[in-house]
Amino acid sequence: MSALFSPISLGKLNLKNRIVIAPMCQYSAVDGKPTDWHLIHLGGLALSGAGLLIIEATAVEPIGRISPADLGLWSDETEAAFAKVLSSIRQYATMPIAIQLAHAGRKASSQAPWDGGQLISPENGGWQTVAPSAIAHGAHEAPPVALDAAGLDRIKQAFVDAALRAHRLGIDAIELHAAHGYLLHEFLSPLSNHREDSYGGSLENRMRFPLEVFDAVKAALPQEYTLGVRISASDWVSGGWDVEQSTTFAKELERRGCSFLHVSSGGVSPLQQIPLVAGYQVAFAEHIKKSTSMPIIAVGLITEAEQAEEIVASGQADMIGIARGILYDPHWPWHAAAKLGASVDAPKQYWRSQPRDQKALFGETKIGGR
Repeated sequence: MSALFSPISLGKLNLKNRIVIAPMCQYSAVDGKPTDWHLIHLGGLALSGAGLLIIEATAVEPIGRISPADLGLWSDETEAAFAKVLSSIRQYATMPIAIQLAHAGRKASSQAPWDGGQLISPENGGWQTVAPSAIAHGAHEAPPVALDAAGLDRIKQAFVDAALRAHRLGIDAIELHAAHGYLLHEFLSPLSNHREDSYGGSLENRMRFPLEVFDAVKAALPQEYTLGVRISASDWVSGGWDVEQSTTFAKELERRGCSFLHVSSGGVSPLQQIPLVAGYQVAFAEHIKKSTSMPIIAVGLITEAEQAEEIVASGQADMIGIARGILYDPHWPWHAAAKLGASVDAPKQYWRSQPRDQKALFGETKIGGR
């Protein structure tokens, strides 16, 4: 039996296999609201046979968007737009759906990648960004405003409100975004957090606000609801956040009832030096997994079925996340199942595509016709 295609549970959420579609920003929302693009994009992914689909980074307040075209879940209008998209997808797809709730912090108010990705000034349609400290992300960018106590309380409540909206929408799980240089990661990293109050300095203090956000969201949701976190295990910069600090953070999250940890890296500093080789982040997942019993998702240039199978079968991680690879090959889980001798869910409208030499790929399907 394939390890990759064996079932797993994230708290009370049962997954049919260990392939997770990681969040992928589409920069295609209108005032935070998902559009027909999201219906097409997410609808296709929901038919891919993966175990779990995580909706892209969704801002908890307007100034928390990476770009003006980011998704948001901060109002009745954004919630209603999500409801429309999700109800259409669920007519045909049974795959569990999660959402990544996020705040971009000092990396907000930026252009879409295909427009250059640069910071947009308020004079040009952007907005004032906020962060733990008034330290710009890029050398030539305007600095953010350091958050005061009222700002911290506002953002914490925004995470709670967005989580309650996600639960009301019937979304199966929530992932809090504490990676890639966005706000919660900015608090964790000593490169971006120079505060001199109880939220800065020591590791305990730098973890304080992300843990407060987790605790507040956890307390607002039903006790058994699946709530996980995505982290950057390393800043890839000397003196920055690293895998040992990540392990301590993971232990604190597990103690608080975290359902899973999604292990990525980088994003907080343009000085990062990342060796982009196959599975370059898997070692971080493996290191953290040795110190926690939480399910761990490994991600990062995992492109081949055999590679994914080895990661799970060897115990380096419990699941694998795939992002760009599934954009390139929307039926990646089908093809992985074919290679590994496993079966995968597929919509009945596609059953006749099953190759003649893969009779059990879609399970015990029976196709007639004239």
